[in-house]
Amino acid sequence: MDVALSDEQSSDRKRDRLVIVASTLGTVFEWYDFFVYGTLAVLLADKFFPTGNPAVSFLIFLASFGVGFGMRPLGAILFGFLGDRLGRKYTFLVTITLMGLATAAVGILPTYAQIGLAAPIILVGLRILQGLALGGEYGGAAIYVAEHAPAAKRGFYTSFIQSGVIGGFLLSLVVVLVSNAFVDPAEWEAWGWRVPFLFSLLLLALSLWVRLKLKESPVFQTMKEEGKLASNPLAESFDSWTKVRLILVALFGIAAGLTVIWYTAQFQSLYFLQNTLRVEDNAARLIVGTGAVFSLFWFILFGWLSDKVGRKKPIVIGYVLALLLLFPLFHWMAAAANPELSQAMARNPVVVTGSDCRYDPFATKGQATPCGRVLDILSKKGIAYSTRTGDPGAPPRVAIGGAVVDAADPAVFDAALDAAGYKIAKTVPTLPQAVQVVLALVMIGLFSGMTYGPAAALLVELFPARIRYTSMSVPYHIGTGYFGGFLPFISQYIVARTGDPFAGLWYTIAVVAMALVVTLLWLPETAGKELD
Repeated sequence: MDVALSDEQSSDRKRDRLVIVASTLGTVFEWYDFFVYGTLAVLLADKFFPTGNPAVSFLIFLASFGVGFGMRPLGAILFGFLGDRLGRKYTFLVTITLMGLATAAVGILPTYAQIGLAAPIILVGLRILQGLALGGEYGGAAIYVAEHAPAAKRGFYTSFIQSGVIGGFLLSLVVVLVSNAFVDPAEWEAWGWRVPFLFSLLLLALSLWVRLKLKESPVFQTMKEEGKLASNPLAESFDSWTKVRLILVALFGIAAGLTVIWYTAQFQSLYFLQNTLRVEDNAARLIVGTGAVFSLFWFILFGWLSDKVGRKKPIVIGYVLALLLLFPLFHWMAAAANPELSQAMARNPVVVTGSDCRYDPFATKGQATPCGRVLDILSKKGIAYSTRTGDPGAPPRVAIGGAVVDAADPAVFDAALDAAGYKIAKTVPTLPQAVQVVLALVMIGLFSGMTYGPAAALLVELFPARIRYTSMSVPYHIGTGYFGGFLPFISQYIVARTGDPFAGLWYTIAVVAMALVVTLLWLPETAGKELD
C-alpha cells in the first residue's frame, strides 16, 4: 500500500536529490580537471619535460603530477578554515572556479619547444593552484551532503560523492578518447591534446550554475545563528590529544589506505598497460575506462551497505583482499593484455651481470658505469630485467633466456630481443583479452569501492561540526596528496630502479598493510551517529 508523502517530506526529497546531484556533478567536474593531466601523461611528458629518454621524461612528469597532490593539504587548511567560518556552499564555489580556470590555462600554455624552461615552470604553478583547489573540494562536498542526509542513509548519500571521484577519472578518459577520434595523429600531437583542458570551461559554467541553486547546510546555518562557529578551526582541531588521535587515525588508517588502492586501480593500471605491456594508448584508456564504469557500482553498494553493517567492516575486508590479491590480479592482466610479451618475460628473462650495476633514472649526462649504460638501454625500451653481481672489472654481460648477447651492437641486441618474444611495438588486445583485463580491473575496483565507498560518511562522523571541514580535510588530503598523489611516481621509480614491472606494487602493499593495522586497532565505529 502506498503512503502519500507530506509536502514537507516531498520537499525534503527534492532538496536531497538536488544536493546529491549538484555536489556529485561538481565533484566529477573538479576531479576531471585534475585527472585529465594524468590521463595525458605519456604525451605531455615529452611536451613539457623533454630529456631524450622517455622513461626519464615520464618520471619527471609524474613528479609534477604529484606536486598538485602535495599542495592539497595546504588547500585543506585554507579552504577548511573558510568552510568552517564562512560556510560549506560558498567555499566549494570558490574551489571549483579556481580548479576550472587553472585547468583551462594548461590548454593555452605554450610547450617547452615554444618558450623553453618557462613552460614546465608555469605548468607546475598551475598544478599548485589545482592542488589548492582540490584540497577544499572533497571535504566541502562530502560534508554538505552528509549534513543534509538522514542518519540511516548517510553512507548511501555520500557514496555518490565517492563515485564522483571515479566519475571524474572516467570523464577525463572519455573526453580524451573522443577528442583524439576527431583529429588525425599529427594534429593530436600538435594541438589536439589541448581540447580536453579547454573543455573544462564548459564544465565550470555548468557546475557553477548547478551549485548556485544550493542553500547553506542546515547544520552550519544553525551554528551560525547560535553563534557557535569556531574562531580558529585549525587550532581547535589540534587542541587536545583526543582530536589529534582521530586525525592521525583518519590519515594513516583511512585516507592513506583507500587512496593507494584507488590510484593503483586507475593510474598505475593505466601506466602498466601503456608502458610495461606495450598496449596502444587509446586501447589502454578504453580498457581502464570500461573497468571504471563497472567499478562505479561498488562505491554505491558499499556506501549503502555501510549504513547496514557499519563503516569499519567493509574497509577492513577491502584492505585484506587488496593485500592478498593485488599481485595475482596484475599478473593476470599481464598474461591477458600481451600474452606474447608476458611469456617472453617468464621464459626468456633478461639478466644483466656486472660488477657495478648502479642505475640512476634521472641521470642527464649518461650512466656512470658500463653496466648502468646497459640498464639504461633496457629502460628506454621498456624491457624488464634483473641484475647479478659479476667479477670486479669484468665488462657487463647480458643474457636473454640464458643465451649471452652483445648489448653493445644495437642491431644484434634488438634482433635477439625480438627472437626471444620481446615485441617493442604497441599492440591492441583482442576482445577476449580485453575482457579479462577489464575483469581484473573490476576486481581491484571492488577493493576500492569497499574502502572508499563508506569513507566520506565515516570521516564526517568522526569530527564535531564546528571544526568538521578542517578536521576532515587536513588528514584526508595529506593521505591522498602524499601517499596517493606520489604513488605513480614512486611505483614507476621502483620499476625503473629494479627492472621488475611488478615491483611498484610493493608500495601499495606497504601502505595498505599500515592502514589495516591502524584501522583494526584504533578506528571507532561511527555509523548512525548524530551530527551535532
